[in-house]
Amino acid sequence: MKKLLLITVAAVAILFAVVVMTHINNVPKLDEEVNATWAQVQNQYKRRADLVPNLVATVKGYASHEKEVLTDVVEARAKVGQTQISPEMLSSPDAMKQFEANQNALGSALSRLLLVVERYPDLKADKNFQALQSQLEGTENRIAVARRDYIAAVQKYNVELRTVPGRWVAALFYPDAKQKESFSASPAEQEAPKVFF
Repeated sequence: MKKLLLITVAAVAILFAVVVMTHINNVPKLDEEVNATWAQVQNQYKRRADLVPNLVATVKGYASHEKEVLTDVVEARAKVGQTQISPEMLSSPDAMKQFEANQNALGSALSRLLLVVERYPDLKADKNFQALQSQLEGTENRIAVARRDYIAAVQKYNVELRTVPGRWVAALFYPDAKQKESFSASPAEQEAPKVFF
């Protein structure tokens, strides 16, 4: 009886060790994946921020009296440049909300700028403006893809931390591992855009 109990305990211990050892690297690998996808999100936001001055300068030449909209875009871009989130801050809901709010403000300002453009047919026909607008549209698509990839990476990481055996591995070997914050759409982003003809 004692021998059977000892064999059972040894078998359970070996099984536990095998399960833990096969999952021991998942937490750091998934953490690095989250950090890499976050870097790509920031890369795309930086690309957009770098394009904005060129877009504003092009529009200024045609729409100099639309100063308020242009000022809003410049100010929103400046706020975006001031808010950077390091990989360590990805676990902070407040930091993520501030970052998202600044990015949303820039997106909103750019939308208003593009509405101003509708009033200036010469600007819409300008090759420089068309190229910048195309680059900006491509950047917005890249941002959406980068955010999607980041959300998927965060989901995999958070699932690993919340399910067995990843939960056990994290508790034993990575006690400082915390769930990461994902993106969430603001109420304004969830509304359908209004189109006027």
